[in-house]
Amino acid sequence: MTDKMLFEAEPPIGTMIFNNPARHNAVSSDMWARAAEIMSDFSQNPAVRVVVVTGAGGRAFVSGADISKFEDERANAEAEEAYHAHTAAARDRLVNCPKPTIAKIRGYCIGGGVATALGCDIRICSDNSRFAVPASKLGLGYDYDGIRRLVDVVGPSFAKEIFYTARQFSAEEAKGMGLVDRVVPEPELDGYVRDYALTIAANAPMTMHAAKTSILESLKDPADRDLALCERLVDACNASQDHVEGRTAFMEKRKPKFVGR
Repeated sequence: MTDKMLFEAEPPIGTMIFNNPARHNAVSSDMWARAAEIMSDFSQNPAVRVVVVTGAGGRAFVSGADISKFEDERANAEAEEAYHAHTAAARDRLVNCPKPTIAKIRGYCIGGGVATALGCDIRICSDNSRFAVPASKLGLGYDYDGIRRLVDVVGPSFAKEIFYTARQFSAEEAKGMGLVDRVVPEPELDGYVRDYALTIAANAPMTMHAAKTSILESLKDPADRDLALCERLVDACNASQDHVEGRTAFMEKRKPKFVGR
């Protein structure tokens, strides 16, 4: 357990907060381990229909690894191994969360912050946000999965620019690349993301889960795609109580009330 990872469950929205503002929300191994637990809880909580991921303190979303505990060479090697394992588990649960996820980005989004944001379905940032992957300034290698996710979002040319220059990009530059979906004036960010999340939460959960699953499968190599799973989820939607409710609400010209069944 760590007090540097916080969560708020205010149905229908669940919020996960990286809470290390003194270090621009750099993430330790313990924080990643806790993040995995939080995402698992949100995934299993039927009252949470949308997950928002953000950083505390107002100056940063998430920066890179918090290496302040890596003291001697042996501890460094052991800590680095644990860090990568916990990071992989947390990001896997974020990417594969069955519910829509939104990265609410304010301020610096650096290194691991970019990777964390890319793990979310939608990225909304304040107009004072800054983005960078400084790996080439550190001699740091990036694994294939991380680079592929970036390429899937911004394309190969922008991915090369991000890695080759290692410079910081403005919010508008990030929007032009497709790295973020929306740029909002900083004072309006919280309200905008909340309204956006509530709009999503009002829609049919099973439909969104089926769509997200199909999108994720489409990004895999053809031989690895589980098309049977996609078909089962579509069939479940079409046979659901929510499908009946959606049709009935449309005919009655009212807002549907979906229950996820």
